[in-house]
Amino acid sequence: MNQRFGEHDFAVILGASSGFGEATAIELSRRGLHICGVHLDRRGTMPHVQEVIAEIEKNGRRALFFNINAADEEKRRDTVAKLKDEIGNGFVRVLLHSLAFGTLKPLLAEKQEDQVNPAQMNMTLDVMAHSLIYWTQDLLRAGLLRSGSRIFAMTSLGSVLAAANYGPVSAAKSALESHMRQLTLELAPNGITVNAIRAGVTETPSLQKIPGHEKMMEAAFARNPSGRLTTPLDVARAIGVLADPDTYWLTGNVINVDGGEMFVGTK
Repeated sequence: MNQRFGEHDFAVILGASSGFGEATAIELSRRGLHICGVHLDRRGTMPHVQEVIAEIEKNGRRALFFNINAADEEKRRDTVAKLKDEIGNGFVRVLLHSLAFGTLKPLLAEKQEDQVNPAQMNMTLDVMAHSLIYWTQDLLRAGLLRSGSRIFAMTSLGSVLAAANYGPVSAAKSALESHMRQLTLELAPNGITVNAIRAGVTETPSLQKIPGHEKMMEAAFARNPSGRLTTPLDVARAIGVLADPDTYWLTGNVINVDGGEMFVGTK
């Protein structure tokens, strides 16, 4: 166990059952944190959730998993209350926002039904951006975020680049980074850091839902100077290092974890 974390300390992972959230949950459990995992899965994917839980427990850590809509106010507050009952003398060392549930539609289309509507836009922003604020508010109010806590939010190049059908998610990523900056300002006096993680193109279930993702992967592979695509484990290990207590002065950043992909046009 990593003795730099307390015996009862937890990480709260929003989106813990796949992709970056899954990898980070397992990695942080390896480094000594218990895991409170929030996910939304149907019956067909629950066996994989059990595999993730088994990996965490194999590392000697507790796994409290909640199959809920992370953007549901009542369920969020109920989850925070249950975590507070379970955490004892510990606190939340890491909050990772890795929710990837949004609408992939153009902003404009010939047929009205083919373009994003207000309900879809609002849902995308609420789940993929605004929920970071609400989880932070409730965890802070419950006394579970304290000096030494680390907040991370998964962003993407979509925050600065446009892509077909990605408009609603792009808006959410831009909002997420804005929220990260504001939370940095407001939480710095509490000794809590806030950083966004911008991963390189990574083959995850959420990426596979994006139309044309195959071409995105090919282009990223071609320009990445490290000669391969980013993996969820690359990102999880980076977050594991950044969660260390000695990173207390690192806050308010968008950190690229991509093997140099962002800064290379073509090789």
